[in-house]
Amino acid sequence: MSKFIYSFLILFVTCSVLAQPEDQQKKLEERKAQIQKEIRETEELLQATKKKEKSVTTLIVIQSNKIKLKEKLINTTEKQTKLLSNDMYLNQLQINRLKRELEILKKDYAAMIVKSYKSRSEQSRAMFLLSSENFLQAYKRVQYMKQYASYRKTQGVEIKVKTSELTDFNEKIVVQKTAKQKLIEENEKERLELQKERQEQEVLANSIKKDKKKYSAEIKKKQQETRAIDQKIDRLIREAIAEANRKAAEANRKALEASRKATPNNTKIPTKEAVVAESKAIESSSKIVLTAEGKIIADNFKANKGRLPWPVEKMVSIYSAYGEHPHPEFKSLVIKNSGVDIETEKGANARAVFGGVVTSVMVFSPVNTAVMIQHGDFFTVYQNLSSVSVSKGDKVSIKQSIGRIRTSGDSGKTILKFTISQNTTYFNPGSWLYNR
Repeated sequence: MSKFIYSFLILFVTCSVLAQPEDQQKKLEERKAQIQKEIRETEELLQATKKKEKSVTTLIVIQSNKIKLKEKLINTTEKQTKLLSNDMYLNQLQINRLKRELEILKKDYAAMIVKSYKSRSEQSRAMFLLSSENFLQAYKRVQYMKQYASYRKTQGVEIKVKTSELTDFNEKIVVQKTAKQKLIEENEKERLELQKERQEQEVLANSIKKDKKKYSAEIKKKQQETRAIDQKIDRLIREAIAEANRKAAEANRKALEASRKATPNNTKIPTKEAVVAESKAIESSSKIVLTAEGKIIADNFKANKGRLPWPVEKMVSIYSAYGEHPHPEFKSLVIKNSGVDIETEKGANARAVFGGVVTSVMVFSPVNTAVMIQHGDFFTVYQNLSSVSVSKGDKVSIKQSIGRIRTSGDSGKTILKFTISQNTTYFNPGSWLYNR
């Protein structure tokens, strides 16, 4: 009986362990389906872009994204194959164990059957009982005969259960072998397609090298446009600082004048000249001179470094990181980014990362509008909006939608440029946003 319970526990633990790879396989299958969908969408975009005869640099960007997705797909399929192999190995161990246990059980059962056959007559059993020396021995022999019969029955049931288990495991491993072979064939097919994509990428790259000056000029022009926008934003931030300090200086003058009038004549008070000098110092500062309320807001913003929500609800990828980076094709050209470019879903909205006041709505082109929000002496800017839902002077709350992000007609990507600065000093947004 104890062997039966032990075998049941082993089966229960095994089923629990095997359930985990099945969950992982399901997740990997869902991830693979998502990647395949993204590859199809990228291929459609690539073909549409080719028909429109867009720039080769745009085609290279799309082709590069497709190659990355193919690599992800291959990696996911490899994980599935490895997980399946591990599962098959565990199943084979169970098959080997069951075969060994069945062999032992069958030998024991066969021996019992032979023994039972030899002592099958009622006369033999009666003689076994009658030959007892006393009543206690006779009672024990009756109990032994009952236990022997029960044990034989239990062994028969256990053989039947283990035979059924063995059949199930054998059927399962056949299915797994078929699935593994299918994954291997899929992966081989994807590797061949990836090789073809890389060859196409090389053709595009070579076509760029043939006309390097043209594409280099195209990239430089885009960088100049970016710098011009950054300069305009810097100017607007300085104007916001000047306006904030003008109001602070005016409030300071009024406060000191009121203090002078309310102070007794024999008390030392600031002179009118001192009041004027202090106010001028506030107005001429290149940084915001914070009021008590502004300091609370700035301190709260700073205290949330690393915990600010993302300016988009769903991030697809970081399209361009903060700082200086060599161009992927022209290493001599350096791309400088004052913020971070975040790719999101088509039709997505930009949202405020913290409560504040809208200090400016900037229209750089009919399809590129930006919103600047002040948080004490910190500023956040949200660029590449096709439409906005806020106006200058509006108070906004954290995660409030401020406008729709534009989807590029060339690349089909929906990208928000996001910057964070304290006065005119820019920071890497990656160290301020929540690391998800």
